[in-house]
Amino acid sequence: MANRQITLIRRPIGMIDGTTTSIVDAPMPICGPDESLIKVGTLSIDPTIRTWMNDAPGYLPPIGIGDVIRSGGAGVVIESNSERYQVGDVVLGVTGWQEWALASESNRFTVLPNGLGLELATVMNVLGTTGLTAYFGLLDVGEFKAGDVVLVSGAAGATGSVVGQIARARGAAKVVGIAGGAEKCDEVVEYYGFDECLDYREAGLTHRIREACPTGVDLYFDNVGGSVLDAALANIAMYARIVMCGAISQYNATERGPGVANTSMLISRRGRMRGFIVFDFASRYAEAHAELAAMVLDGRIVHREHLVDGLEHAPDALNLLFTGGNHGKTLVVVDASIRLD
Repeated sequence: MANRQITLIRRPIGMIDGTTTSIVDAPMPICGPDESLIKVGTLSIDPTIRTWMNDAPGYLPPIGIGDVIRSGGAGVVIESNSERYQVGDVVLGVTGWQEWALASESNRFTVLPNGLGLELATVMNVLGTTGLTAYFGLLDVGEFKAGDVVLVSGAAGATGSVVGQIARARGAAKVVGIAGGAEKCDEVVEYYGFDECLDYREAGLTHRIREACPTGVDLYFDNVGGSVLDAALANIAMYARIVMCGAISQYNATERGPGVANTSMLISRRGRMRGFIVFDFASRYAEAHAELAAMVLDGRIVHREHLVDGLEHAPDALNLLFTGGNHGKTLVVVDASIRLD
């Protein structure tokens, strides 16, 4: 039996296309000592995958030419030579874009408990990397406080939508989103419960943030970077916190745009801007999982998953994140039979 994989064959310039990746049939992985063989069921499609395709330094090394595209995913343990995993366990970790993966001491997976009452897609969304990023980014990095005015870019996305809902549930004075297009903005307000949502494609974003947040923005959660970040900085309150989570506006850029001009506001407003990577909080994932699961089950967090069928469509699914063609968390279903009990 072969292991279908998607590999990187050329570093992209701008959006990925048919010259960027290739589908290959590789030999099945062999389960060695202290390893477990995982049949991949679902892939997590995240903007950071695009950054790993570049030959540039980052918190993880670039994907090598000829290597499997790195990504998170979920699957079921089929064979195990490790005390960590039992045959039949549903696990979450770094699978890559392929049908079969190996768990090892250097590539550990999280065993998902049965009885959560949640679908696997929901767990991969709200309890997965994006939900954990929202949780720790807002509460720890952003030091959220009840009564804060919170502004979130990428508010219709998997991370931004959860950020706003946690802030609302924890007593924010106001939660304002930024998204692209009227449809996405309506979704942010009507489905995710934000107080207001601003379309960044319309002119005058700086002024419209000021109208929505007349007392200033206490906490800005940035998923976008670029001109949207600049507009937010122009409107920060005293002692504001800016959480630097992502810069999706720049991931496909073929040339460097104008710099951010309003950083001096951090001086006059005594604000701070801090970046983070969710892996920094790995020792506390269980804490976040417990609270996030409870919030989903009691309705404080609502969610959407955008499912794309077929491993071969993973490159198209990644592009959806940059064209706005997805709604909620984008997942690629490799094997629909793998699910949580």
